[in-house]
Amino acid sequence: MKNIIKSSFSDFFFEYETPRQVIVKNKRVAVVCRIIQLGVLAYIVGWVFMYEKGYQTVDTALGSVFTKMKGLSYTNISGVERMWDVADYVFPEQGDSSFVVMTNYISTIQTQGKCPELPDGKNKNNCDSDADCDEGKYKRTGNGHMTGKCVNSTSTCEIYSWCPVEDDRQIPESNLVESVNQSYISRCLYNPTDDPLCPIFRLGDIVERSGFNFSEIARVGGAVGILINWDCNLDLSIKYCKPNYEFYGLYGTGKDDKEEKPSLGYNFRYGKYFVENKVEKRILMKVFGIRIDIIVHGRAGKFDIIPTLTAIGSGVGIFGVATVICDLLLLYLLPKRDYYKNMKFKNTEILEEKPDLPPTQKEKDQP
Repeated sequence: MKNIIKSSFSDFFFEYETPRQVIVKNKRVAVVCRIIQLGVLAYIVGWVFMYEKGYQTVDTALGSVFTKMKGLSYTNISGVERMWDVADYVFPEQGDSSFVVMTNYISTIQTQGKCPELPDGKNKNNCDSDADCDEGKYKRTGNGHMTGKCVNSTSTCEIYSWCPVEDDRQIPESNLVESVNQSYISRCLYNPTDDPLCPIFRLGDIVERSGFNFSEIARVGGAVGILINWDCNLDLSIKYCKPNYEFYGLYGTGKDDKEEKPSLGYNFRYGKYFVENKVEKRILMKVFGIRIDIIVHGRAGKFDIIPTLTAIGSGVGIFGVATVICDLLLLYLLPKRDYYKNMKFKNTEILEEKPDLPPTQKEKDQP
């Protein structure tokens, strides 16, 4: 028993077993095998190593961005001239990665008081008598608390609110801050070497590259996304690590949009408050503008032996696909498949040995 165990351990550690190989002289199968192997090799070298850089360890990059806008705009509305600078048409204050550039507006000077409700065109604010206006309540589409009176001149309820009510049923064309498209946006970014990269883009070019028409989107507003993508190969010099800029139209008036679409464009309201003759007043501004959203994304890769060996090992394993496919052709599809089976596999039978039994009495009596 001891010798058997010793022999088994000796065979395990000091003997090498190799699988049997059969050389098949078949041109079609050989060509198929080489084509598959070349495809696998091209995938490993071209895609895994060269394109995906499978020999590198990769990490995502964290970065920040701040913006600065420069430019002037001019409007002449009903003979009233006005110059606009970035303090007037950029919201909020500069420096954020998301901001709005005003391109159109509706201005209304208001005071606290009583005035008729604005007709909404859908008969929701209309009234025929005072009974239609519940005092102290307000309608969902209204702009203030109803006083209980129906104004005959407008056929709407009288309300207590900021008066007169803003009329935004018709978006003006003359208020368009047209020359804003010549303004410039500067993007300052900092790479790991702290060298500033501050590319400058014209607002009109950003809008056009995102797929919008500036004159169309400027009237009712919209949103544009700017993707700043860093893809750095740290095996090379850091000077080659530069960002790539892409522009996307998020929502607004595109070239194929129709006016009947709901919630088209982008707008918001804000008020400028002042006191005149001891009466509080405000200038209500409904601002239509282009919202700029900046997204920073990046990754960096550097050579590492672990992913390199992993990529090579997975590639070597894929080469086995050629063997599997060629075996299927040989054993199941070709006319001489039975011959190939006999050459590839050796069938053996284990004969059971009969136990040696003592002779019977009959066998002993036989001469």
